[in-house]
Amino acid sequence: MRMSSSDPKILGMGSPVAVDSGLGTVTLVEGSTFCVSDSLGDIRPGTAHGMFFRDARVLSRWELLLDDQPLEQLAVRSHEPFKARFVLRKTPQAGLADSTVLVERRRLVGDGLAEVLTVWNLGQEDTALSLTLRVAADFIDLFAVKEGRWGPSASEAAVAAGDLLLTDQDEPGRGLAVHATAHPVVQVDGLRWQVVIGARSQWQAQVFAQPIHDHRRVPPITRDAEDSPTNRIRAWRATATRLTATSPMLSQVLQRTETDLGSLRIDDVTDDSPAYVAAGAPWFMTLFGRDSLLTSWMALPLDSDLAVGTLRELAKTQGTKTDPRTEEQPGRIMHETRRGPVGGPTPGGNVYYGTVDATPLFVMLLAECWKWGAEQTHVEELLPAADAALAWIDEYGDLDGDGFVEYRRKTDRGLANQGWKDSYDAINDADGNLAAPAIALAEVQGYVYAARVARAEIADALGDPETAVRLRQAAEELKERFDAAFWDPKNGCYAIALDDRKHRVDAVTSNAAQCLWTGIVQERRAGQLIEQLGGPAMDSGFGLRTLAEHMGAYNPMSYHNGSVWPHDTAIAVAGLLRYRHVPGAQALAHHLATGLLDAAAEFGGRLPELFCGFSRNRFRFPVPYPTSCAPQAWASAAPLLLVRSALGLHPNVPQRTLNLTPRIPADWGTVELTDLRLGPATVTIVAEGNTARVHSLPHDWQLHIH
Repeated sequence: MRMSSSDPKILGMGSPVAVDSGLGTVTLVEGSTFCVSDSLGDIRPGTAHGMFFRDARVLSRWELLLDDQPLEQLAVRSHEPFKARFVLRKTPQAGLADSTVLVERRRLVGDGLAEVLTVWNLGQEDTALSLTLRVAADFIDLFAVKEGRWGPSASEAAVAAGDLLLTDQDEPGRGLAVHATAHPVVQVDGLRWQVVIGARSQWQAQVFAQPIHDHRRVPPITRDAEDSPTNRIRAWRATATRLTATSPMLSQVLQRTETDLGSLRIDDVTDDSPAYVAAGAPWFMTLFGRDSLLTSWMALPLDSDLAVGTLRELAKTQGTKTDPRTEEQPGRIMHETRRGPVGGPTPGGNVYYGTVDATPLFVMLLAECWKWGAEQTHVEELLPAADAALAWIDEYGDLDGDGFVEYRRKTDRGLANQGWKDSYDAINDADGNLAAPAIALAEVQGYVYAARVARAEIADALGDPETAVRLRQAAEELKERFDAAFWDPKNGCYAIALDDRKHRVDAVTSNAAQCLWTGIVQERRAGQLIEQLGGPAMDSGFGLRTLAEHMGAYNPMSYHNGSVWPHDTAIAVAGLLRYRHVPGAQALAHHLATGLLDAAAEFGGRLPELFCGFSRNRFRFPVPYPTSCAPQAWASAAPLLLVRSALGLHPNVPQRTLNLTPRIPADWGTVELTDLRLGPATVTIVAEGNTARVHSLPHDWQLHIH
């Protein structure tokens, strides 16, 4: 995803440090704020733990001690992504097996942190104890934390009016205020309560950690406030589509998908734009180009407003000038935006543009939103951005005028690889040799093809046949050139890329499956390609490997060279079902979907960013990748794309048509989408096997079930 650079100090690239302190890890997330602690609820110094607000660590220590000793874990529960309960006890005294002091920490994360501390005395005598909360902040940029580059803390601590104030000396407008009830003694290193609790009684205190931005405290979060995380996600669920299945496993996965995508929504916009979606926790709670666009596409059946919000936010930062430091170019859609401390990792500014695929994906998503019923005013508002994106493809994306979009970073400060497989070693040939830039990726040519076709459809609808004909002709010419240049008859597969000499980079990879999704694959190639994708070298049993196991660079424990990425497998399933008439396509799609959902069940219903690509015959369970993000947006949305693809769900609101080609796997049972919004219409779809029923479709719409 975002982990490669020749200089690991840039863009937070390089291997992330593990956040696990040995006591497990609990990640809570809400909007762009997240908190990483151990299973005691402690944020321990010297680790990647912390609470992060606006891309800076505003809490680097938050440790609870009882009588100056750590507590002992009993249980931890987190039924929503933004809150958790930690159940603990006082460590028994030497020679005793039991303890009579129980401690509960109830934590809520939003624009800050609120915690309720409750201590029960279960004994028959009164007990005197001290409770200490050690607090510190270092205000380090989150990428420095991610890579273990702590550096010296720039924090200054002071006590004022009973509050602990922590200030960033490098950026004085940034800070943190901590205050609490129950009359603690406040010192520069934390809070301390001296309490006596009666027999069979309890004591309670509330603690609030409020980030300070631009010299102003954010409001403290409470459980009952109208804009609390609980109420925000409740309001969103009331408007989102309800997806259910008679399969308990699929229902669990879909419920987790809804919850996680709800927590990854960011709605702190200043205008009337809908919410947009962040890339994932813990390290990527911000808007990304590629990640947010693909997630929004997948999430259309759940909430189409997310896609509109994402497009509108990305249009605001669309490139307008040429700047080699940030790789900005006119019309280019950005890679990521950051709001961290001064001197943060984004070269040349807070927005970095070094991605080759977000720009065509922007055009694809706009056309898809139009079909799903986005307001005409929003589509017309975004059309100039789409046309600027298409102009970027022709004028800047095609570096040498050969008709393909390539990438080569503009300085040594940028990403070496700028597709979705952006680790430094991700683009290699069958022998494992790295490709030399400029590099033209296979799936990117598919995105460009689909973008031109999509924009042509809008042009037809808006009475602009000249533009429609021009774009369709360009798309078909690209399809022919792509087949001639990328098809590798030796492997029966499209090459992952062309290198600087226009030689095929001949590794067998999952990138070719994404070409099926965009429709750039020639019909005469589909059968052989599907056979290659379905072989044991690519199929792990839990999903599609990123690289075939007989390739030189294959490593099932790597980031991009043999691992399984759920979103990648889901896109492959969508591509296979697009070519469902080709022998073997539907069977392989169902097999891959089943394997991926089996993996989700092993992960408690939540698909991680990626997991290791070991064969299911070797390990009967998916092996986790140590630093995988969870929840991660496009992994969370992947089950939605599986369901949409199995339904063959293709609405066209402007034409008032709904097309369904249901091919529901037998073990899913009945799948139901309740209150699916398609522009002004709200429908319910119930499907099983090859049959489907649609309720509440307006009388002037046409329904086609194939």
